[in-house]
Amino acid sequence: MKKLVMMAVVLSAVVGCNKTTEAKEVKTAYIDTVKLMEDYTEAKELQDKFKTKGEVKGRELEVEARKLEAEKANFQQNAMAKGQAWAQQKYAELQQRSQQLAYAEQAIAQQLQAEGGSKRDSVVEKVRTFIKDYGKKKGYDYIYGTGDAASVLYAKDSYDITKEVVKALNEKYASEGKKQNLKKKLIIKKLRNKKGGCPKRAAFFMPQIHDIDDC
Repeated sequence: MKKLVMMAVVLSAVVGCNKTTEAKEVKTAYIDTVKLMEDYTEAKELQDKFKTKGEVKGRELEVEARKLEAEKANFQQNAMAKGQAWAQQKYAELQQRSQQLAYAEQAIAQQLQAEGGSKRDSVVEKVRTFIKDYGKKKGYDYIYGTGDAASVLYAKDSYDITKEVVKALNEKYASEGKKQNLKKKLIIKKLRNKKGGCPKRAAFFMPQIHDIDDC
């Protein structure tokens, strides 16, 4: 009986040691997803692009709004002199243009939101795929995400791999950009060789290509 008890104690100790060893072998880390997207070059470029696009559209609408305000002021000054029929017709016209301007503003906002949302979703999906591949490559068992929808309530700073993932992401994005530029230059070179000179219509066929100084 004593031998059985002793064996049980030893077995429990061995199992306990194995569990401790297994627990220590689990490799885990977390990423601050908000900071990740703030520091990721592609995400920042996308945000700047749509900010600029929105500002351009906003200025265009502002020009139209100023024209409309000037016409409204002119209407008020000339309404009495032009007569009731003119005033009614002009008023209806100005009201219609005001509505059209409001609809245009709303349509542009919705368009930018939809287009920007789609692009952001694409970037987020790209980041998720990268993190999954990164985790496998680095041998992580778990990589948690913190941020607006955080599921990790506490973790040591030593487990934070946000900076190294941002660095790896930006390096990959920069590498992809270099490959794309090299591909464009090769296409231009082929066109130049075929035509025996600098391709005059390269800009027409490839509107994204601007660096044709090598021709």
